[in-house]
Amino acid sequence: MSKAKIGALVIAVLLAVYLVFTLQRGWIMITDESPVAKFLGIALIALPVIGAWALISELLFGTRMQRLGGMLEAEGGLPEDNLPRTPGGRVDRTAADAEFARYRAETEAAPEDWRSWFRLSCAYDVAGDRRRARQTMRRAISLERTGR
Repeated sequence: MSKAKIGALVIAVLLAVYLVFTLQRGWIMITDESPVAKFLGIALIALPVIGAWALISELLFGTRMQRLGGMLEAEGGLPEDNLPRTPGGRVDRTAADAEFARYRAETEAAPEDWRSWFRLSCAYDVAGDRRRARQTMRRAISLERTGR
């Protein structure tokens, strides 16, 4: 098991323990006589529900992304990490932009292929646009799950 998986597992377990304790405190407050305590108890129960949803959502996203990466690697379709880097380890912006244009054109040519969306997501990530990288990866996952 990789360090990243172990780290994610540890964080997930710690969050789950925190959520259980928060639920317990929420229940204690709901059973109190005070209307203010009841209100706060309801709020404390809502937070773990939202937290559990977020945790499950992120774990599923990571698992699905890893599965697609494994499939693409088996096909020999993963983008290579051969871009020049600065002494600080960052990818050269000009090279990343050129690589990004290539993957964007590939995705425009095959908009229903999850593979092109996966590679475009990687290009967004290298370019430092994490929000678009995640959106694009969600699109790749959706396309693959629907069999396109």
